[in-house]
Amino acid sequence: MTEPSSRRRIVVLGGYGVFGGKLAEALLRHQPLEVIIAGRSLQKAEAFCRQHGGTAAVLDRTAPDFAAALQALRPFVTVDAVGPFQAYHQAPYAVAEAALAAGSHYLDLSDDAGFTSGIAALDEQARAAGLTVLSGVSSVPALSSVAVEALQDNFSQLDLIESAILPGNRAPRGLSVIEAILAQSGKPVDVYRDGRWTQVIGWSGLSRRRIGPDGGNGLTRRWSSFIGAPDLALFPEAYKARTVLFRAGLELPLLHLGLWALSWMARLRLVRSLQAAAPLLRTVAGWFEHFGSDRGGMEVRLAGLGPDGMPLATSWTLIAEAGDGPHIPAVPGAIMCRHLCEGDVPPGARPCLGEFSLSDVKDATAHLNVHTYTATQSAPVLFQQALGATFKALPEPVRSLHTVFDRRQWSGEAKVTRGTSRLGQLLCRIVGFPPAADATPVTVTIERQGDKEVWLRNFGGKTFRSVLSLAGAPGSGVVQERFGPTTFDIHLNLKDGALAYPVRSGRLVGLPLPRWLLPVSNTTEITPDGIFRFDVEISLPGLGRLVRYQGWLKPSPRQSAEKNRENGD
Repeated sequence: MTEPSSRRRIVVLGGYGVFGGKLAEALLRHQPLEVIIAGRSLQKAEAFCRQHGGTAAVLDRTAPDFAAALQALRPFVTVDAVGPFQAYHQAPYAVAEAALAAGSHYLDLSDDAGFTSGIAALDEQARAAGLTVLSGVSSVPALSSVAVEALQDNFSQLDLIESAILPGNRAPRGLSVIEAILAQSGKPVDVYRDGRWTQVIGWSGLSRRRIGPDGGNGLTRRWSSFIGAPDLALFPEAYKARTVLFRAGLELPLLHLGLWALSWMARLRLVRSLQAAAPLLRTVAGWFEHFGSDRGGMEVRLAGLGPDGMPLATSWTLIAEAGDGPHIPAVPGAIMCRHLCEGDVPPGARPCLGEFSLSDVKDATAHLNVHTYTATQSAPVLFQQALGATFKALPEPVRSLHTVFDRRQWSGEAKVTRGTSRLGQLLCRIVGFPPAADATPVTVTIERQGDKEVWLRNFGGKTFRSVLSLAGAPGSGVVQERFGPTTFDIHLNLKDGALAYPVRSGRLVGLPLPRWLLPVSNTTEITPDGIFRFDVEISLPGLGRLVRYQGWLKPSPRQSAEKNRENGD
């Protein structure tokens, strides 16, 4: 095993596992490489080698003699494809340190944000040795970051990076991947959202989406949910995005929604974690293996302002057919092993961000049934769709408030005046309008949910909520706003630099409101001094004014991604 060889030797730890095995297969396609299939089970390693090639070896990263055993193999590159990396609590970088001690480059397939970010602790040691140590050499962040770097030049301002991975149901299920998902389900996940660190709950945020082009080339609509990934920790600082989100999904609604339901056990603290149930849930998922499809994909979507200052969204999508999806997480590892052998990778320890190109991906997947697509959406926000060309004529602060790709928060102050009729006061309380005040703090949070916007207004602690959506044809200016059981059609129009919101029709639990019950809205958004100002007056025929609130708003300041993480915000 230790005899001299003219070929570069790659040791794949976990080389007979799901993704480690796919990486080993890709490496074995290249004759100049000598691939060592390593793991705790010599029997499994030998079985893999009989089928695919390579040389079997026993390596246990938890064994006291692991470093010596690895050094005896004299690897040129050591790849850790074992995981789950979330479980590497004691000496998390023992494999990387052993690789450096053996004079070997190091790669891993980590999908854990903390592990991948922390690899930089070995940077000085790696540079001194002239070796490369890269973490996250997988679908995320290696492949997703390459897509970001290919698309980011389209933007003058980057507001959102959102990635999603939606595998086919017939894809093999590695135990370590299942453990990683279950460890996060129902538990808080740190995300950088609207310019500040906050948390979402793992496997929450249910959303149905389709990715890829229209027609049969794309994936049908599937459920997705929030989950952790290295992108969440790395992209805010690396690409200066205001929001970074990551989603994953299971093709079968029964499995996806079933995991969502189970996640409530951890969310309600009925159990500490679902991770221990991984073997059982893997077995249960296997019962449904023959349902669904062998088609999966991943999407990286960027949104922000284009060179002209207008909202813009672009996406890069990879669709894998015929069961080739499980090969994708191994593609970055195969690419980086080739680049390391060619000597064109700088030394040092770092997360794998932008280390190769999309053309590398095309070359590395040429033998697979894989297709990639790039798409541009020139009108990605609700008010832009409603107003058409008029949107560009809006004053910049007004346009900015209505440019919502995920979530935006604005803060300011308002004066609130109530009407005097008792019935009007009752209606205000039912709707949730704020009480009268000469000056009260205001916070407006706008969240994009599919093709709708949810507006939450907070006036000094008193909140009321509405949902806006497109009601007319694009460019018609018609939006619909729903307050509880009532909905109103609003015909937006711009006049003398002011955006007006006149109500033209309404419905109560779906029944049309007669004219004498239809509220009158004198609502405008203006920027006379460059500051967003609003003047909203709602009245009813026969009752007069219900409420009027006037004030100003400014976008909540963005905080440094690095600073917030240090402070634990």
